Amino acid sequence: RKEQEILSCLSAQERRDLCPDRPGLGTPACTVDEGDIVLEIGIGDWTRDREGPVRTDTIAAGDALLRVGLTSSLEVQVGWTAVGRVRERDRALGTVTTRTQTGDVTIALRQNLRNPDGSGFAVAAMPYATLPVGGRPIGAGDWSAGLLLPASVELGGVSLGVTPQIAAAADEDGKGRHLVYGATAGVGFGVTDRVSMAVELAAVRDRDPAGHATELLGRISAGGQVGADSQWDVGANIGLNEASTDAQVYLGFVQRF
Repeated sequence: RKEQEILSCLSAQERRDLCPDRPGLGTPACTVDEGDIVLEIGIGDWTRDREGPVRTDTIAAGDALLRVGLTSSLEVQVGWTAVGRVRERDRALGTVTTRTQTGDVTIALRQNLRNPDGSGFAVAAMPYATLPVGGRPIGAGDWSAGLLLPASVELGGVSLGVTPQIAAAADEDGKGRHLVYGATAGVGFGVTDRVSMAVELAAVRDRDPAGHATELLGRISAGGQVGADSQWDVGANIGLNEASTDAQVYLGFVQRF
């Protein structure tokens, strides 16, 4: 029995540090270890956008991401938004429209190419596809696919990360696809042993046939670990130009099994 307890303790000590996707704009290069399961839940997410006299408020709940380690460096992901509510108010017309729908399903593979625990210099490749199972405007109305190439480096107590991306995204009218490309860069640091923060900037070029635009977003986020296998997070996005969503705030939770 004592030998089993010792082996159990050694196994727990060798387990990787929790490395969640939430709450950043970018994507980590680390992967879930073989046999581990990580569930990431967006408990609440509110987005506000204003274009002329029209203000749009979007509230999403149950934004779930399931990550499963297939090998020591490869994981599979399935993401889905359980419910979203969009409220549009047009001050010029005096009208208010509200729609509630579920979101699309995204399936992805993340193959780490160096340091799957995220230590030192880490890099990965992550192809993904989105299936149009949700209803508009929460769902995109057509399938899409893309590739992320996250990379990070740890320098003392600071982590620098960058995530280039390219995608065939669904058109605004839900009938076809167009090119989207860009990158996210950020810096993360520990405030205490259990609390970390990150500041990020994202620039994305969207070549939708309805109108080309470059979105610039800034994000500040914080995560607090509760034990070795769970984390609470909170954060906010700010649009840095007219083509970007004005503001977004969110709260989430991560649990490893």
